[in-house]
Amino acid sequence: MRIVLDAMGTDDAPRAEIAGALEALSSFEDDVEIVLVGDRDTIEAGVARHGPIPDRLLIHHAADRVTAADSPASVLRKKPDSSIVVGLRLQQEGKADAFVSAGSTGAVMAGSLFILRPLPGVARPAIGTILPTSEDPCLLVDAGANVDCKPQHLVQFARLGHTYVQDLMGRPSPRIGLLNIGEEPGKGDELTLETHRLLAEQEGLNFIGNIEGRDIIRGVCDVVVCDGFVGNVLLKFYESVAAFIVGLLKRELKELGEGSQDLEHVFRVLDYAEYGGAPLLGVGGVSIICHGGSPPKAIRNALAVAAQAVRSGMVGHSARNLSRAVRAEE
Repeated sequence: MRIVLDAMGTDDAPRAEIAGALEALSSFEDDVEIVLVGDRDTIEAGVARHGPIPDRLLIHHAADRVTAADSPASVLRKKPDSSIVVGLRLQQEGKADAFVSAGSTGAVMAGSLFILRPLPGVARPAIGTILPTSEDPCLLVDAGANVDCKPQHLVQFARLGHTYVQDLMGRPSPRIGLLNIGEEPGKGDELTLETHRLLAEQEGLNFIGNIEGRDIIRGVCDVVVCDGFVGNVLLKFYESVAAFIVGLLKRELKELGEGSQDLEHVFRVLDYAEYGGAPLLGVGGVSIICHGGSPPKAIRNALAVAAQAVRSGMVGHSARNLSRAVRAEE
Protein backbone atom coordinates (compact mmCIF):
# COMPACT_ATOMS: atom_id res chain seq x y z
CA MET A 1 0.00 0.00 0.00
CA ARG A 2 1.25 3.47 -0.85
CA ILE A 3 -0.23 6.57 0.79
CA VAL A 4 0.54 10.03 -0.58
CA LEU A 5 0.90 12.81 1.98
CA ASP A 6 0.89 16.44 0.88
CA ALA A 7 3.97 17.66 2.76
CA MET A 8 3.21 21.33 2.15
CA GLY A 9 -0.28 21.55 3.62
CA THR A 10 -0.19 22.43 7.32
CA ASP A 11 0.54 25.82 8.83
CA ASP A 12 3.79 24.24 10.05
CA ALA A 13 4.70 22.43 6.82
CA PRO A 14 6.62 20.28 6.32
CA ARG A 15 7.63 19.74 9.97
CA ALA A 16 4.23 18.41 11.11
CA GLU A 17 3.84 16.21 8.04
CA ILE A 18 7.31 14.69 8.38
CA ALA A 19 6.90 13.98 12.09
CA GLY A 20 3.42 12.55 11.55
CA ALA A 21 4.60 10.33 8.69
CA LEU A 22 7.49 8.96 10.75
CA GLU A 23 5.17 8.24 13.68
CA ALA A 24 2.75 6.47 11.35
CA LEU A 25 5.44 4.30 9.79
CA SER A 26 6.55 3.14 13.22
CA SER A 27 3.08 1.72 13.85
CA PHE A 28 2.07 0.60 10.33
CA GLU A 29 2.67 -2.85 8.95
CA ASP A 30 5.68 -3.33 6.69
CA ASP A 31 3.57 -3.33 3.53
CA VAL A 32 2.75 0.39 3.81
CA GLU A 33 4.79 3.16 2.20
CA ILE A 34 4.27 6.90 2.63
CA VAL A 35 5.11 9.33 -0.17
CA LEU A 36 5.83 12.91 0.90
CA VAL A 37 4.93 15.26 -1.96
CA GLY A 38 6.39 18.75 -2.08
CA ASP A 39 9.66 20.60 -2.55
CA ARG A 40 12.31 17.88 -2.44
CA ASP A 41 15.10 19.97 -0.90
CA THR A 42 12.86 21.29 1.87
CA ILE A 43 11.50 17.84 2.68
CA GLU A 44 14.91 16.16 2.64
CA ALA A 45 16.31 18.81 4.98
CA GLY A 46 13.38 18.29 7.35
CA VAL A 47 13.65 14.50 7.30
CA ALA A 48 17.42 14.68 7.89
CA ARG A 49 16.76 16.23 11.31
CA HIS A 50 15.20 12.92 12.34
CA GLY A 51 18.07 10.77 11.07
CA PRO A 52 18.38 8.53 8.00
CA ILE A 53 15.38 8.38 5.67
CA PRO A 54 13.46 5.13 6.32
CA ASP A 55 13.08 2.76 3.35
CA ARG A 56 9.31 3.11 3.42
CA LEU A 57 9.35 6.93 3.37
CA LEU A 58 9.57 8.22 -0.19
CA ILE A 59 9.79 11.76 -1.56
CA HIS A 60 8.12 12.94 -4.77
CA HIS A 61 9.00 16.44 -5.93
CA ALA A 62 6.31 19.05 -6.51
CA ALA A 63 7.62 22.49 -7.41
CA ASP A 64 4.62 24.51 -6.20
CA ARG A 65 2.19 24.70 -3.31
CA VAL A 66 -1.35 25.97 -2.84
CA THR A 67 -1.74 29.02 -0.58
CA ALA A 68 -4.75 30.57 1.11
CA ALA A 69 -4.77 33.26 -1.58
CA ASP A 70 -5.32 30.74 -4.38
CA SER A 71 -8.82 30.21 -5.72
CA PRO A 72 -9.65 26.49 -5.28
CA ALA A 73 -11.40 26.35 -8.64
CA SER A 74 -8.30 27.60 -10.48
CA VAL A 75 -5.67 25.43 -8.78
CA LEU A 76 -5.70 22.66 -11.40
CA ARG A 77 -5.23 25.18 -14.20
CA LYS A 78 -2.86 27.65 -12.56
CA LYS A 79 -0.89 25.33 -10.25
CA PRO A 80 -0.66 21.91 -11.92
CA ASP A 81 2.72 21.35 -10.22
CA SER A 82 1.39 21.98 -6.71
CA SER A 83 1.68 19.27 -4.08
CA ILE A 84 -2.11 18.80 -3.98
CA VAL A 85 -2.53 18.28 -7.72
CA VAL A 86 0.62 16.16 -8.09
CA GLY A 87 -0.37 13.99 -5.12
CA LEU A 88 -3.90 13.37 -6.39
CA ARG A 89 -2.62 12.52 -9.84
CA LEU A 90 -0.35 9.87 -8.36
CA GLN A 91 -3.45 8.13 -7.06
CA GLN A 92 -5.32 8.64 -10.33
CA GLU A 93 -2.43 7.06 -12.24
CA GLY A 94 -2.43 4.01 -9.98
CA LYS A 95 0.90 4.92 -8.36
CA ALA A 96 -0.70 5.39 -4.95
CA ASP A 97 -3.74 4.11 -3.07
CA ALA A 98 -4.73 7.15 -0.99
CA PHE A 99 -4.12 10.87 -0.57
CA VAL A 100 -3.91 12.93 2.63
CA SER A 101 -3.61 16.71 2.84
CA ALA A 102 -3.91 19.47 5.43
CA GLY A 103 -3.80 22.07 2.68
CA SER A 104 -6.64 24.17 1.29
CA THR A 105 -9.89 22.27 1.84
CA GLY A 106 -11.42 23.85 -1.24
CA ALA A 107 -8.43 22.91 -3.39
CA VAL A 108 -8.41 19.30 -2.16
CA MET A 109 -12.15 19.00 -2.82
CA ALA A 110 -11.90 20.57 -6.29
CA GLY A 111 -8.85 18.49 -7.15
CA SER A 112 -10.46 15.28 -5.94
CA LEU A 113 -13.62 15.97 -7.96
CA PHE A 114 -11.79 16.65 -11.21
CA ILE A 115 -8.95 14.14 -10.84
CA LEU A 116 -10.47 11.21 -8.95
CA ARG A 117 -13.98 11.91 -10.28
CA PRO A 118 -17.25 11.19 -8.43
CA LEU A 119 -18.38 7.59 -8.13
CA PRO A 120 -21.16 6.57 -10.55
CA GLY A 121 -24.46 7.78 -9.15
CA VAL A 122 -22.92 10.40 -6.87
CA ALA A 123 -24.06 13.92 -7.68
CA ARG A 124 -22.38 15.61 -4.71
CA PRO A 125 -19.41 14.07 -2.86
CA ALA A 126 -19.51 15.05 0.81
CA ILE A 127 -17.15 15.54 3.72
CA GLY A 128 -17.55 13.12 6.62
CA THR A 129 -16.32 14.25 10.03
CA ILE A 130 -16.15 12.30 13.28
CA LEU A 131 -17.91 13.87 16.26
CA PRO A 132 -17.40 12.69 19.87
CA THR A 133 -20.51 11.71 21.83
CA SER A 134 -21.28 10.33 25.28
CA GLU A 135 -21.34 6.89 23.64
CA ASP A 136 -19.34 5.96 20.53
CA PRO A 137 -18.26 8.66 18.06
CA CYS A 138 -20.61 9.37 15.17
CA LEU A 139 -20.08 10.55 11.59
CA LEU A 140 -21.40 13.91 10.38
CA VAL A 141 -22.19 14.10 6.63
CA ASP A 142 -21.97 16.70 5.06
CA ALA A 143 -19.52 18.83 7.06
CA GLY A 144 -19.22 21.62 4.51
CA ALA A 145 -18.72 20.51 0.92
CA ASN A 146 -22.26 21.31 -0.28
CA VAL A 147 -24.10 24.39 0.91
CA ASP A 148 -27.19 24.06 -1.31
CA CYS A 149 -28.59 20.53 -1.43
CA LYS A 150 -31.60 18.67 -2.75
CA PRO A 151 -33.28 15.76 -0.94
CA GLN A 152 -31.65 13.16 -3.19
CA HIS A 153 -28.23 14.55 -2.28
CA LEU A 154 -28.90 13.98 1.42
CA VAL A 155 -30.01 10.43 0.66
CA GLN A 156 -26.66 9.88 -1.05
CA PHE A 157 -24.89 11.33 2.00
CA ALA A 158 -26.73 8.78 4.14
CA ARG A 159 -25.59 5.91 1.92
CA LEU A 160 -21.99 7.11 1.83
CA GLY A 161 -21.98 7.54 5.60
CA HIS A 162 -23.56 4.11 6.04
CA THR A 163 -20.69 2.47 4.14
CA TYR A 164 -17.99 4.47 5.91
CA VAL A 165 -19.29 3.56 9.37
CA GLN A 166 -19.59 -0.08 8.38
CA ASP A 167 -16.07 -0.33 6.94
CA LEU A 168 -14.03 1.98 9.17
CA MET A 169 -15.96 1.97 12.43
CA GLY A 170 -17.06 -1.67 12.41
CA ARG A 171 -20.79 -1.15 12.90
CA PRO A 172 -22.80 -3.55 10.70
CA SER A 173 -26.12 -1.65 10.80
CA PRO A 174 -25.37 2.07 11.32
CA ARG A 175 -28.24 4.15 12.67
CA ILE A 176 -28.96 7.05 10.30
CA GLY A 177 -30.41 10.24 11.76
CA LEU A 178 -31.62 13.31 9.84
CA LEU A 179 -30.70 16.53 11.64
CA ASN A 180 -33.83 18.63 12.08
CA ILE A 181 -35.57 21.09 14.40
CA GLY A 182 -37.84 18.40 15.83
CA GLU A 183 -38.21 14.64 15.98
CA GLU A 184 -41.67 14.47 14.38
CA PRO A 185 -41.74 13.49 10.67
CA GLY A 186 -43.77 16.62 9.88
CA LYS A 187 -41.18 19.05 11.26
CA GLY A 188 -38.70 21.04 9.20
CA ASP A 189 -38.46 22.85 5.87
CA GLU A 190 -39.12 21.48 2.38
CA LEU A 191 -35.64 19.94 2.19
CA THR A 192 -35.88 17.95 5.43
CA LEU A 193 -39.52 16.96 4.91
CA GLU A 194 -38.82 15.42 1.51
CA THR A 195 -35.52 13.92 2.66
CA HIS A 196 -37.30 12.23 5.57
CA ARG A 197 -39.84 10.72 3.19
CA LEU A 198 -37.13 9.42 0.85
CA LEU A 199 -34.94 8.01 3.62
CA ALA A 200 -37.91 6.20 5.16
CA GLU A 201 -38.39 4.41 1.81
CA GLN A 202 -34.75 3.36 1.38
CA GLU A 203 -33.97 -0.33 1.58
CA GLY A 204 -30.81 -1.35 3.43
CA LEU A 205 -30.59 1.79 5.56
CA ASN A 206 -31.31 1.77 9.29
CA PHE A 207 -33.06 5.17 9.28
CA ILE A 208 -34.16 6.14 12.79
CA GLY A 209 -35.88 9.39 11.77
CA ASN A 210 -35.29 13.00 12.68
CA ILE A 211 -32.84 13.93 15.41
CA GLU A 212 -32.29 17.26 17.12
CA GLY A 213 -28.95 18.88 17.88
CA ARG A 214 -29.10 17.79 21.53
CA ASP A 215 -29.46 14.14 20.45
CA ILE A 216 -26.05 14.06 18.76
CA ILE A 217 -24.06 14.38 21.97
CA ARG A 218 -26.15 11.56 23.48
CA GLY A 219 -24.96 9.16 20.79
CA VAL A 220 -28.41 8.23 19.50
CA CYS A 221 -27.16 7.61 15.95
CA ASP A 222 -24.05 6.58 14.03
CA VAL A 223 -24.51 8.89 11.03
CA VAL A 224 -25.85 12.45 11.22
CA VAL A 225 -27.16 13.62 7.83
CA CYS A 226 -27.56 17.30 6.91
CA ASP A 227 -26.60 19.77 4.20
CA GLY A 228 -23.12 21.29 4.23
CA PHE A 229 -24.26 24.69 5.50
CA VAL A 230 -25.84 23.26 8.65
CA GLY A 231 -23.06 20.68 9.01
CA ASN A 232 -20.26 23.22 8.91
CA VAL A 233 -21.97 25.47 11.45
CA LEU A 234 -22.45 22.46 13.72
CA LEU A 235 -18.84 21.33 13.26
CA LYS A 236 -17.34 24.74 14.06
CA PHE A 237 -19.53 25.04 17.16
CA TYR A 238 -18.60 21.51 18.22
CA GLU A 239 -14.88 22.31 17.86
CA SER A 240 -15.18 25.55 19.82
CA VAL A 241 -17.11 23.92 22.66
CA ALA A 242 -14.59 21.06 22.85
CA ALA A 243 -11.70 23.53 23.04
CA PHE A 244 -13.57 25.53 25.70
CA ILE A 245 -14.22 22.46 27.86
CA VAL A 246 -10.62 21.21 27.58
CA GLY A 247 -9.26 24.66 28.47
CA LEU A 248 -11.65 24.99 31.40
CA LEU A 249 -10.79 21.56 32.79
CA LYS A 250 -7.05 22.13 32.45
CA ARG A 251 -7.29 25.47 34.22
CA GLU A 252 -9.40 24.09 37.06
CA LEU A 253 -7.23 20.99 37.47
CA LYS A 254 -3.88 22.76 37.70
CA GLU A 255 -3.94 22.58 41.48
CA LEU A 256 -4.67 18.86 41.45
CA GLY A 257 -1.27 17.87 40.05
CA GLU A 258 -1.12 14.18 39.20
CA GLY A 259 -4.81 13.78 39.90
CA SER A 260 -5.52 15.58 36.65
CA GLN A 261 -4.31 12.51 34.76
CA ASP A 262 -7.58 10.84 35.68
CA LEU A 263 -9.19 13.02 33.04
CA GLU A 264 -6.72 12.36 30.24
CA HIS A 265 -9.30 10.20 28.50
CA VAL A 266 -11.66 13.20 28.46
CA PHE A 267 -9.03 15.31 26.73
CA ARG A 268 -8.45 12.58 24.15
CA VAL A 269 -12.18 12.27 23.36
CA LEU A 270 -12.46 16.02 22.77
CA ASP A 271 -9.20 16.38 20.84
CA TYR A 272 -9.84 16.53 17.07
CA ALA A 273 -6.30 15.30 16.45
CA GLU A 274 -7.35 11.90 17.80
CA TYR A 275 -9.69 11.40 14.86
CA GLY A 276 -7.24 12.33 12.10
CA GLY A 277 -8.75 13.78 8.94
CA ALA A 278 -12.15 14.00 7.29
CA PRO A 279 -12.71 11.78 4.24
CA LEU A 280 -14.22 13.20 1.08
CA LEU A 281 -16.88 10.55 0.49
CA GLY A 282 -18.21 9.70 -2.95
CA VAL A 283 -15.10 10.12 -5.12
CA GLY A 284 -13.23 7.40 -6.96
CA GLY A 285 -10.38 7.20 -4.51
CA VAL A 286 -9.37 7.81 -0.91
CA SER A 287 -8.99 11.53 -0.20
CA ILE A 288 -8.53 12.64 3.41
CA ILE A 289 -8.75 16.32 4.39
CA CYS A 290 -6.99 17.51 7.56
CA HIS A 291 -7.16 20.70 9.58
CA GLY A 292 -4.57 23.29 8.55
CA GLY A 293 -3.34 23.47 12.13
CA SER A 294 -2.91 19.70 12.43
CA PRO A 295 -0.08 18.60 14.74
CA PRO A 296 1.94 15.45 13.96
CA LYS A 297 -0.55 13.32 15.93
CA ALA A 298 -3.41 14.40 13.68
CA ILE A 299 -1.35 13.68 10.55
CA ARG A 300 -0.43 10.25 11.91
CA ASN A 301 -4.06 9.43 12.63
CA ALA A 302 -5.20 10.71 9.23
CA LEU A 303 -2.70 8.39 7.57
CA ALA A 304 -4.12 5.56 9.67
CA VAL A 305 -7.66 6.42 8.49
CA ALA A 306 -6.43 6.38 4.89
CA ALA A 307 -4.77 2.98 5.37
CA GLN A 308 -7.92 1.56 6.94
CA ALA A 309 -10.06 2.90 4.09
CA VAL A 310 -7.79 1.18 1.56
CA ARG A 311 -7.68 -2.12 3.45
CA SER A 312 -11.46 -2.22 3.88
CA GLY A 313 -12.12 -1.52 0.20
CA MET A 314 -14.41 1.34 1.20
CA VAL A 315 -14.48 3.00 -2.24
CA GLY A 316 -15.51 -0.19 -4.02
CA HIS A 317 -18.04 -0.96 -1.29
CA SER A 318 -19.58 2.51 -1.69
CA ALA A 319 -19.78 2.11 -5.46
CA ARG A 320 -21.56 -1.24 -5.15
CA ASN A 321 -24.04 0.04 -2.57
CA LEU A 322 -24.86 3.10 -4.68
CA SER A 323 -25.26 0.94 -7.77
CA ARG A 324 -27.73 -1.32 -5.98
CA ALA A 325 -29.69 1.71 -4.77
CA VAL A 326 -29.91 3.15 -8.29
CA ARG A 327 -31.13 -0.20 -9.68
CA ALA A 328 -33.74 -0.45 -6.94
CA GLU A 329 -35.14 2.95 -7.86
CA GLU A 330 -35.40 2.17 -11.59
